[in-house]
Amino acid sequence: MNESVASASSGITVLPVTNRREMGAFIDLPWQIYADDPMWVPPLRLERRLHFSRFNPFFKHGEWQAWVAYRNNQPVGRISAQIDQLHRERYGADTGHFGLFECIDDAAPSASLMRIAEEWLAARGTRRITGPFNLSINQECGILVDGFDTPPVVMMPHSRKWYGRLLEEQGYQPLKDMLAYWAEVDFKVPRLMSSLISKFSGQVRLRTLRRDKFSQEMEVLRDIFNDAWSENWGFVPITKAEFDELGASLRLLVPDDCIQIAEVDGIPAAFMVALPNLNEIFAELDGSLFPFGWLRLTRIRSRGGVRTGRIPLMGVRKQFHNTPLGMALAFMVIDAPRELGRSLGVKAVELSWILEDNKPMRAILAGLGCREYKRYRIYGKAL
Repeated sequence: MNESVASASSGITVLPVTNRREMGAFIDLPWQIYADDPMWVPPLRLERRLHFSRFNPFFKHGEWQAWVAYRNNQPVGRISAQIDQLHRERYGADTGHFGLFECIDDAAPSASLMRIAEEWLAARGTRRITGPFNLSINQECGILVDGFDTPPVVMMPHSRKWYGRLLEEQGYQPLKDMLAYWAEVDFKVPRLMSSLISKFSGQVRLRTLRRDKFSQEMEVLRDIFNDAWSENWGFVPITKAEFDELGASLRLLVPDDCIQIAEVDGIPAAFMVALPNLNEIFAELDGSLFPFGWLRLTRIRSRGGVRTGRIPLMGVRKQFHNTPLGMALAFMVIDAPRELGRSLGVKAVELSWILEDNKPMRAILAGLGCREYKRYRIYGKAL
């Protein structure tokens, strides 16, 4: 199934990525697709190479194939297809995913790309395809469908406005919407939040990351996350290897105070991770850390240097869901790093992503004065 697909009528040829040169074309394509989009932030080419290499811990439980579509020997689109065994263990042996979709505004390359991805997945027993996942639900996922007038923050995708239409033309239906919220650091603390924090302050202890026990702390965070998110739509547990990879970045770039852990009666019950918005720096690097981009990144942890941030990870143990204590825990871990953010010059943060039907969390964010400002969509299709 790694053979190329050609369409004589449209002049489209789709070729599998099988070597370093072809991977270069796959990685470089977004520079063409977003050439006239001032909101797009170029990824680091080196990071993309590593992400698609055998060193990515996703490939310990997943397999994939990538393709590039060409017209007149010029790349005009790309796609990936992947099988995640952890997803199949939870949701059935007939599931599969597509991802990393980029394409010019043209139905011909889009149709050719979707067809070859579907054929690859069908040959591996897939009857239900969802996406985009880049490469799993625990990484970048979804197509941006609202909020094109602002740039993406770190580790969040960006899209062209026509992507949803191209997918729907190939029979894909909206499956689930995910939201990103924007919050000013100097938000006014609502009365309910203050009351709950005061009520449970004697039972809850907030602390920051213990860097001298970093590995153990990462396991604490992973355990809370996998418990807190276990009943969410599409949940796939984060493996130790995947969380260790994330931890390596956190250790280098994130101040200890940006990782908050809440303990109830001495037992970790909730956590929050805040990231500096490295996209502010990446936007100026055009995909390369050299000659001096890496210096700017390593100085983030001690000196700040960005004006925005993102809260990508947050969780409250399942036993506290839908309880006043659970709401207090969420308030506490969100509120704790505000003073640090102000001291580092951070003015606002994105909280993402939140499922559209996660009404309890959306109510908390609305109470904090956060505003929904971006919407991402997962699509699905029966094969």
